Amino acid sequence: MSDQDSIIEEFFEEEKDGLTDKQKKIIAAAIESFSEKGFAATSTSEIAKKAGVAEGTIFRHYKTKKDLLLSIVVPMMAKFIAPFVINDLNKVLNTRYENYEDFLRAMIENRVIFFKNNLALFKILFQEIPFHPELKKLFKEHLAEKVYERFTELIHYCQAEGQIIDLPPYSVVRLTASTIFGYIIGRYLLFPEEDWEDDLEIERTIQFIMHGLSPR
Repeated sequence: MSDQDSIIEEFFEEEKDGLTDKQKKIIAAAIESFSEKGFAATSTSEIAKKAGVAEGTIFRHYKTKKDLLLSIVVPMMAKFIAPFVINDLNKVLNTRYENYEDFLRAMIENRVIFFKNNLALFKILFQEIPFHPELKKLFKEHLAEKVYERFTELIHYCQAEGQIIDLPPYSVVRLTASTIFGYIIGRYLLFPEEDWEDDLEIERTIQFIMHGLSPR
């Protein structure tokens, strides 16, 4: 998978022999509806109408609305999001950057296109992970723990080189990730209609992190 690919398209291609056309329509409609309105505010009748199927058709394939949500997120997280993010992160981390700032720039630029091309799915993840223990557990197992392990190696290296202050690695990861995702969420989820100067905002994000982490 490349940054230009859609996870949903890859999923349909992977499951082409296991999904009926109606199931594909249901999943596509559910992703659109969950992304726009959230899981709790979306009814199965709305999904059925958008998919052009009878509501009973949904329940022939999925016992509950929650089963439909999990049938979308679980395989996409396990088969596509996690492997791609981890493999791509390893490529970035395996490049020995001269400083933490160069790493941040490569990381942000690398992730933005991928996020834009899969906006609806990531919106569902951001909205629903806090409210569904199954999704939280899945995210932790497939992404959070593995990403943290690799980040920790880089942080120790940068601290040994005197590039960033001596904070616990989990604090550096939290401060870095929350700032980057703050920019991404604001840019693509909360205020996409604003007149963003993306290169400038990315640079401001990087400098904000670096001013906070640089040794005094």
